[in-house]
Amino acid sequence: MIVFRYLSREVLVTLSAVSAVLLVIIMSGRFIKYLAQAASGALDPGVLFLIMGFRMPGFLQLILPLGLFLGILLAYGRLYLESEMTVLSATGMSQQRLLAMTMAPAALVALLVAWLSFSLAPQGATQFSLLINKQDAMTEFDTLVPGRFQTLRDGSRVTYTQELSEDRSKLGGVFISEKRISADKSKDRGITVLVAEKGHQEVKPDGSRFLVLENGYRYDGNPGEANYRAIKYDTYGALLPKPDISNEITDREAIPTLDLFGSDLPRNQAELHWRISLPILVFIVTLMAVPLSRVNPRQGRYLKLLPAILLYMAYLTILIAARGALEKGKLPMALGLWWVHAIFLLIGLGLLYWEPLRLKMASRRAVSEVTHG
Repeated sequence: MIVFRYLSREVLVTLSAVSAVLLVIIMSGRFIKYLAQAASGALDPGVLFLIMGFRMPGFLQLILPLGLFLGILLAYGRLYLESEMTVLSATGMSQQRLLAMTMAPAALVALLVAWLSFSLAPQGATQFSLLINKQDAMTEFDTLVPGRFQTLRDGSRVTYTQELSEDRSKLGGVFISEKRISADKSKDRGITVLVAEKGHQEVKPDGSRFLVLENGYRYDGNPGEANYRAIKYDTYGALLPKPDISNEITDREAIPTLDLFGSDLPRNQAELHWRISLPILVFIVTLMAVPLSRVNPRQGRYLKLLPAILLYMAYLTILIAARGALEKGKLPMALGLWWVHAIFLLIGLGLLYWEPLRLKMASRRAVSEVTHG
C-alpha cells in the first residue's frame, strides 16, 4: 500500500504539472487570437475571459490524456534513473504489477475525462456558441471605444468618436467613412464621409435603431477626383442594421450527448464515437507508457521520450482521421473508432510483454546450447 501511494503520488503530481503547462500554452495561443479580434472590434473585450472559461473543458479533455502519458514517462523514468525501480523489482515488482498500480490513477483521470467529454465540454461549447452568436449580432457601435477607429467586419465602414457616454447612446466628435457599393455589390460607387459635432442613438419600439448626427457635414465622391459634393446639415439620421441574435447552434461539439445517442446523422454518430474514445484513450496510453518509461540509468530518462510522443501523436492523428472518415461515410458506423483502439492496444501489449518474452527466449536458447554442448 505504501508503494502504491508513492507511485500514485508521483504520477499525479507530474500529471498536474505537465497538464498545467500544456493548458497555459494552448490557452495563451487562443487568448491572443481572441484578443486580436477584440482589438479589431469583432469581440467585446469584456467577454474574453468568459470565452476562455467556456473553452477550457474542451481543452482539458484532450490535455489530460497527454498529461498522464507524459507524467508516467517522466515520473517512472526518474525512478528508473535513480535505481528506485531496480529496488522495487528486487522485491518482486513486475511490469504487470506496476501497470495494475498505475491503472488506479489512470481510472481517476479517465472518469474526469469522461465527465468533461460527455457533459461539461458540450455545455461549455453551447455557451460559447451562444456568446459568439450574440457578438456577431452586435454593430460596431456596441464595441466602439472612444479615441479609436472602429472598422466594420467587411471593411465597408470606419467609425470614430472622440467621446462616448457610459450608456453608449451619446457620441461626441463623430467621424464615419463608408463605401458606397451598388445593389448587386459588383461596383464601387465611391465613399461617403460624415463628420458631426455630436450624435446619439435612438431605439424604436420595434427594435429599429437610428444614428442621429447633429451639426456636421456629409462628403460624397471618389478618391483622387475633385468632384466631391459637400452638404452641411443640422440633423442627419441613418438607419442602423437591426441586431439578429441567432440561438441556432450548429457546432457538433455543443450537441448534448443524449441527443447524439438518438441521432442517425453520420456527423453526430462520429461525434459520439469520438466522445466515447477519449476515456478509452486514457487506459491505452497508460498501457503504452508503463513499458516505454523503462530506461537504462546510463542512457538517461529522455531516450524513449521522443519515440513515445511520436507514438501518442500517431494514435491521436489516426483517431481524428478515422472520425473524419466516419463523418463522410467512408467507414461503417459499426466499426467506428474501435479498430484504432484495437491496433494500439496490441501495440501496448506488445511493449509490455516484449521484454519478458525476449528474456525467456534467450534463456531457452542458453539452456539449449548448454544441453547440446
